[in-house]
Amino acid sequence: MRLTTAQALVRFLARQYTERDGRRHRLIAATWGIFGHGNVAGIGQALLESGPEAMPFLQGRNEQAMVHAAVGYARQSGRLSAHAVTTSIGPGATNLVTGAALATINRIPVLLLPGDTFATRPADPVLQQLEVPYAGDLSVNDTLRPVSRHFDRITRPEALVPAALQAMRVLTDPVQTGAVTLALPQDVQAEAHDWPEEFFAERVWTVRRPRPDRRELAAAAEAVRGSARPLIVAGGGIRHAAAGDALAALAEATGIPVATTQAGKGVLPYDHPAEVGGVGHTGTATADALAREADLVIAAGTRLTDFTTASSTLFQNPAVRFLGLNLDPYDAHKLAALPLVADAREGLAELLEAVAGYRVAPAYEAAYTEAKAGWEARVDAAYAVPADEEDLPPTQAQVLGLLDGLVDGTDILVNAAGSLPGDLHKLWRARSADQYHVEYGYSCMGYEIPAALGTALAAPGRPVWALVGDGTYLMNPTELVTAVQEGVPVKVVIIDNQGFASIGGLSGAVGGEGFGTAYRFRGPGGAYDGAPLPVDLAANAASLGMATIRTRTIGDLRKALSEARAADRPTCVYAQTRTPDTVSGPPPAQAWWDVPVAETATRASAALARDEYDRQAAQRRRHL
Repeated sequence: MRLTTAQALVRFLARQYTERDGRRHRLIAATWGIFGHGNVAGIGQALLESGPEAMPFLQGRNEQAMVHAAVGYARQSGRLSAHAVTTSIGPGATNLVTGAALATINRIPVLLLPGDTFATRPADPVLQQLEVPYAGDLSVNDTLRPVSRHFDRITRPEALVPAALQAMRVLTDPVQTGAVTLALPQDVQAEAHDWPEEFFAERVWTVRRPRPDRRELAAAAEAVRGSARPLIVAGGGIRHAAAGDALAALAEATGIPVATTQAGKGVLPYDHPAEVGGVGHTGTATADALAREADLVIAAGTRLTDFTTASSTLFQNPAVRFLGLNLDPYDAHKLAALPLVADAREGLAELLEAVAGYRVAPAYEAAYTEAKAGWEARVDAAYAVPADEEDLPPTQAQVLGLLDGLVDGTDILVNAAGSLPGDLHKLWRARSADQYHVEYGYSCMGYEIPAALGTALAAPGRPVWALVGDGTYLMNPTELVTAVQEGVPVKVVIIDNQGFASIGGLSGAVGGEGFGTAYRFRGPGGAYDGAPLPVDLAANAASLGMATIRTRTIGDLRKALSEARAADRPTCVYAQTRTPDTVSGPPPAQAWWDVPVAETATRASAALARDEYDRQAAQRRRHL
């Protein structure tokens, strides 16, 4: 069959499927694109010729945002279905880098198809070509190498066959998945070739569920049986493996409490008896106290990031041991853990069989149940709206409380950056396994709106909320236009606290005095301490086509959120939070986070902060 390279690639992608647990899914469900000279006559023409039934097309406004939208779609689809993203060469391609890093860090599949400079070099340099005197084969696309799980450059049409197959292998590998980049020189995209028919046959990629090794399982069971204060730390791997039921079965049979990372929150509903909330720097007092005293930490489907481990200060029991249940051996061995390399669902199910009859002491179970009830009372207090505050602006915690009182298990909340991830991890009561969508592997400002769009495309009919601060909103509001164009009824809540409030708070804590974090005019001394900037974010959202509801008080906000939830078109709710409560107020962080403080300074604030830093850093441990 004679087709151009781009036509062949689109036809190939339209016939790729995944299969897990007997269910088949289309692997590449759609392609996002912004066209320029580097892809308009190649991939662009191929998408036009293929038609929307073979390969649906979505028009984006910002290349980074297109990747975020694709990540939102793939995460909501359980990593079993993904999107492709095509851009021109040059700035369009380099704009992919941030999105690619986010996808790879979070291990979410996305296929990147940037145009590239001419393979045949008919002229040098062509428009947007990076000239590298020492290496003629480099282009700006090489910036995607370190942030891609797999990278290839298709310099001849026939090279597409092995390259495309390798790309699909990586996208569907539950350990290796992330951003996959196929750089496509613009002349090769348009070049015709005689392709074998077999290349276009339907192909099903099985997403495997490896079972644990017998000896590793026996060692894991022995560790559980020998523990008196075990704690499960459940991460995003539980969600990706759809292992929530297996986790619940283990927790219910053994009484072992379950704390969750940002990626794992929601794998058990908040009211499950064993669920004790978020763990680490942004976690609950209940979970962090259990972590400090645990003698066995079962790290299930988690990468054990810096926040989760409170910068290696959280697990303080001198006798603590770790059991790493993970599909990736790299993660399973962290903190010198006993490894249990397996699919999360299979590993949890077999561990339950291996520890049959084991249960924690009643006193341990009663203690964490009581502590959890105490924390829920603190959440109620943070959410509470006293009668005399109904006509005041809300605190950020009250914004979450109003939303908490409105949603059910069908709603999905999307967030990534600022002070909201900490408040959500501590306060939010997740009602379903996929309600809590906080991207905290890269914590990328600007992720929320495009990711909510992608999530809504994967979950039609469900209310999807993008929770954004003013700093995040100004980073990347452009895909609001796409939501309006496609009629996707995302609900965007803009929480305006007049600056980078999260970093402002951190700056104050580490001796930086909030320098450069407020959205204000310069004052008489040249600092940003003048009047607030007259920026109208609600007007901006309305100008992009959103139905926009302004709120001034808690009473206004209560009505606006209800109206937005019922809306059948993209809707924005604007809320300015109460000052000086620019972040959230209670409850504060329950564990430390290592942000180095100046070792020498003339300002008193930095000197005091360094004293506190030294005190906390002394608690760091190497778990060997």
